[in-house]
Amino acid sequence: MRLPDFIIIGAMKSATSSLHDQLAARDGITMSSPKELYFMSDDPVYAKGIDWYASHFADAPPDDLCGESTTHYTKLPTYPDTIDRIAKHLPNAKFIYVMRHPIDRLESAFLHMWFEKETTLSFDEAVAGGVPELIDYSRYAYQLAPWFERFGNDRVHPVFVDRLQADQNDVMDRVCSFIGHDGNRAWIDDLADNNVSTERLQQSATRDRLKSVPFYDKARSLVPEAAIERVRARWRPDERPRATDKQRAELSAIFDEDLKTLGGWLGVELTCANFSDVTSARHLGWTT
Repeated sequence: MRLPDFIIIGAMKSATSSLHDQLAARDGITMSSPKELYFMSDDPVYAKGIDWYASHFADAPPDDLCGESTTHYTKLPTYPDTIDRIAKHLPNAKFIYVMRHPIDRLESAFLHMWFEKETTLSFDEAVAGGVPELIDYSRYAYQLAPWFERFGNDRVHPVFVDRLQADQNDVMDRVCSFIGHDGNRAWIDDLADNNVSTERLQQSATRDRLKSVPFYDKARSLVPEAAIERVRARWRPDERPRATDKQRAELSAIFDEDLKTLGGWLGVELTCANFSDVTSARHLGWTT
């Protein structure tokens, strides 16, 4: 039975799709398709059984490393059984955790939830406490602490989005070294970015009905791209939600407490104010 050798465990809206695709494009690595299997987190999926989970890696060549990427795995307190299940089924696996500025991640996560109709609240209402998980999922030390306790921090590799933007090759080299991949470790430039929230469309019953019409794809190919873009623009949100200065100050006060712990693990002083500068300057690894 083939099971993952490593998992990208989060964080949601932190370039995990891009990293998943980069790894999947390399000889010697088999990544799950679809990207997120939710097996260890979501009870209805876990009920399908370990054979169902293993089926996603059954076609992997014998010498390949296998991996999957499910951001639900670092969504406490929503999915409390994840770590126990992983310890049971994947006791020797390695884990990759990607972190983004906590407020930027929160904004992007709200947009995702709104698109998926997981909330009907406004951004202001959600940030004010209507959707507490928006804050919980950006508290990286809170999410990581039980992983360290169960597996040790040497089994969890930290990646920062700002560092990825500053030096993609360095990040990929370190990720590949961590999982034990000896092949090409350079960033592959011609892979398209995934899950770009600003390009996602609002859910629309009209659009969905159009897409269900027979020969939709063929008919679409006959329409000029400029006309298609004008229609698409009508289904994009008017404005990406952004925290106000007051909200950023309030959120920073919350996240800075968590970042103090995270920075201590990394041997740096880390706050919302310096997060991007500190995490982009060089690779940061656990010091304790």
